[in-house]
Amino acid sequence: MYEKLEIDKEYSTEELEAFTIKLIEKTNAIHKQITQNDSIKVVVPYSTEEIFNLSVKSYTSVQKEFPFLLYEKPSIKPSLISVPLSYMGFGGYLNPFTNEAQVNDRLPKYNFPTTTLHEMAHQIGYASESEANFIGFLASIKSDDIYFQYSGYSFAVKHCLRNLERIEEGSSEKFLPLINSGIIKNFEESKQFHEEYKTFLEPIFKTFYDNFLKLNKQKDGLEGYSKFVGLMIGMEKNKN
Repeated sequence: MYEKLEIDKEYSTEELEAFTIKLIEKTNAIHKQITQNDSIKVVVPYSTEEIFNLSVKSYTSVQKEFPFLLYEKPSIKPSLISVPLSYMGFGGYLNPFTNEAQVNDRLPKYNFPTTTLHEMAHQIGYASESEANFIGFLASIKSDDIYFQYSGYSFAVKHCLRNLERIEEGSSEKFLPLINSGIIKNFEESKQFHEEYKTFLEPIFKTFYDNFLKLNKQKDGLEGYSKFVGLMIGMEKNKN
């Protein structure tokens, strides 16, 4: 993706901090537009099937700007093993035999659009988890639907905060007061979901999948999921 878009995926801590502030401002604005109250969490009013249909439309929108993100054969389903996926800590997967995007329908609904768009990115040939995250983010913010936009921007904010923590523990805390309390409540919703399905087996599944990714030429393993932050910052620098 960074070659196709001609962007630099490396960034400094200062660039990450500046980008995080810009994302927070955008997410706050969309959140306020939806809720009309900065202390209320976003509740997505769509069914699973409606989200799948809107996801296909989101790819139609993003394809206008990025023709190589062509999505031709819709095949998205809620996973029959959503409960085991929740215990394993996964949001979905690509069925290697049918090329269907299988999405964990137990996820908090505000997360669901971006997760669906991530799995659809695998369907069109992007194996890298960081690139699938980036494409999912792009497709969500280019969507005409404001709930999809919120899903994408809040997803990106969360990953930027995580990356700041990886650089220096505690460095994300100064950004929390800048975030609408309703958004924090959505983040808490995700935290509670993971707590509900927490099991001693999850680290074992994660270790297995980390090694699986590395064996399949994704050298960053599970760390690759957050690498898409560099792609977002690179695109922002290119735009400027």
